[in-house]
Amino acid sequence: MFNWFRRKINKTESEQVSEPTEQTQTPEVEPSEEKSDQDDYLNWAKTAYKNIQQRQTPSTSQPEETETASETTDNQVTEVEPETPQKSDSPVKEKTEGTPAWMQKSDRLEALKETAMEKATVEDTSPVTFDEEFVWSAKVLAAQGRAPDDVSQEEINWLKRLRQGLGKSRRGLVNQLKSIVGQGPLNEDAVMEIEALLLQADTGIEATDYIISTLQNKLLEEALPPEQALEYLKSILREILDRPLQKVVNPGFAPEKGVLNIWLLTGVNGAGKTTTIGKLAHLAQQSGYNCIIAAADTFRAAAVEQVKVWGERSNTPVIANPGKNTDPAAVVFDGISAAQARDADLLLVDTAGRLQNKKNLMAELAKIRRIIDKKAEKAQVESLLVLDATLGQNGLRQAQVFSEAANLSGVVLTKLDGTAKGGVALAVAQQLDLPIRFIGVGEGIEDLRPFSSYEFVEALLNE
Repeated sequence: MFNWFRRKINKTESEQVSEPTEQTQTPEVEPSEEKSDQDDYLNWAKTAYKNIQQRQTPSTSQPEETETASETTDNQVTEVEPETPQKSDSPVKEKTEGTPAWMQKSDRLEALKETAMEKATVEDTSPVTFDEEFVWSAKVLAAQGRAPDDVSQEEINWLKRLRQGLGKSRRGLVNQLKSIVGQGPLNEDAVMEIEALLLQADTGIEATDYIISTLQNKLLEEALPPEQALEYLKSILREILDRPLQKVVNPGFAPEKGVLNIWLLTGVNGAGKTTTIGKLAHLAQQSGYNCIIAAADTFRAAAVEQVKVWGERSNTPVIANPGKNTDPAAVVFDGISAAQARDADLLLVDTAGRLQNKKNLMAELAKIRRIIDKKAEKAQVESLLVLDATLGQNGLRQAQVFSEAANLSGVVLTKLDGTAKGGVALAVAQQLDLPIRFIGVGEGIEDLRPFSSYEFVEALLNE
């Protein structure tokens, strides 16, 4: 079982990203250094590929299925248990017959999401292919200090999806930056070109100003070739993304064993909050954590039903109140009781996302916090904001409002595979001083993973 929350990544000395790891035993710097590095990475990738193939032969997914199924057998509290696939089709049909048209549309969208999730799951278990994307993924892992025999198929598949998801943001950006940065010390025209590129990528004014000033100071000291200048630009971006982690107690953001972890998820309607909860539940189950979902967004239409669907898909129990417009704090209370009865590791709470009245939002979140303090005083509580990356600077303003209303621990960036521009991640880190904890690059259940600044920057700026 691969634990995504505790990946073995050595991010120290991350500035030396162009050098392979010690295991590759690269020779001293020579005129043919670039070709030698490529050969070393290719050999590293071949070794990793052979190791993955050897592990695939005896592997089977049955133990994980039986393990997750056994976790959901107990029924200590009123809850919604995950249903079998045979039973999931008929209730949807019955519900759509007697509901308004707008509700039926929501159900059809959920059905599309379910099929997308099924496809993603099948792809993740298919044999890995040794192609150009595999070599790129292997190079990214090697540059972080990984050994060829310590690479999993899950990581390779994720890096492939990450690179594909950021493809729209990456196309054209690399060549334009290379042509500008590689001209030596920046002049006024070059600064304006880079500034325009970064702003078009939703980087934000503050982050853009910092990047340009830092890059210009470096290029005034020495004229760097295009490749080296681009590598230095990558180090600036990673420094911005990692800066909020310096003040955080839990940089890795992994659920602690032996104690109840409660993650509150907030965000405006449409940002992908409910979808993110389902993906986080699946990620936790796949990583060996016993997870429960509390459907506390009781005011938005069909929110509870959507959480139930994701609970079924991720094989995660959902605690919900059958009534309408019920008190969200009461659902959280029941969720904590269920988590304690089952000795669960992680409780995911879907909270309301309304910006129309910040006072009511703050009051609701404060009440939930009081319930947690009384019911589970030793729990590790985190508050995550789900942010739609396609909104750009508008989404950033929403994040500012939520950061004032809630004690946020970090951000989950979703929909980076659409029309989003990856620069919004830099804006979040620079302007809000919040660490990015997870990113989503698709609708599939496997398309959400913990955030790595190195992997993100490489996928964004690597050809």
